[in-house]
Amino acid sequence: MPVSTTGQSSAPANGRPGKIVCIGRNYREHAKELGNEVPTEPLFFLKPSSSIIREGETIVLPEQSQKVEFEGEIGILIGSPLTRAGEREALEAVAGVLAVNDVTARDLQRKDSQWTRAKGFDTFCPLGPVSTKSHDLGNLTVVTRVNGEERQRASSAEMVFSIGMLLSYVSHVMTLEPGDIVATGTPSGVGPLMPGDVVEVEVLGVSKVSNPVEARA
Repeated sequence: MPVSTTGQSSAPANGRPGKIVCIGRNYREHAKELGNEVPTEPLFFLKPSSSIIREGETIVLPEQSQKVEFEGEIGILIGSPLTRAGEREALEAVAGVLAVNDVTARDLQRKDSQWTRAKGFDTFCPLGPVSTKSHDLGNLTVVTRVNGEERQRASSAEMVFSIGMLLSYVSHVMTLEPGDIVATGTPSGVGPLMPGDVVEVEVLGVSKVSNPVEARA
């Protein structure tokens, strides 16, 4: 669905969001590759704003994990408050689109009973610049490359739950505020990051973020 973002000036396009809401298992093939069932309703969690880095900044692999992986995602910037919103109202609140890398310590995700530690390390949320142009949210393509080699590619049309439905659903649990970001889930093809890698997530024609990877000294 085409969404005009003109006039949504209340959201800081490249500032620090109050919260980052991430959707899990929103592509069937990704759920399958991790041995998980496709959820019957959206599964979501929060990443801390302290995990944010930008273009060219370094993803640091923590000593607590032996398996850190990339997860390329389409991010949505919220432009106006949403509380218990319907899908149409939710789409009208979209202020922009951006590339997101939901970096994950996969071994810790499997070990812990919840995902905060696995998803929340400093540097684990690279964000690309926000595009505030009008975009067809049902026809966006996200691509992830590691050292120039394509690892992930999928369209938002392949999502289990549409962007409008996700925003509406989350807003019935917590108010989405201007500047908040919703990361809409990663497709299949996730894989490990190693020191010396460069990982790039691109929402084609919209936003791109590239980051080098280092081990913690």
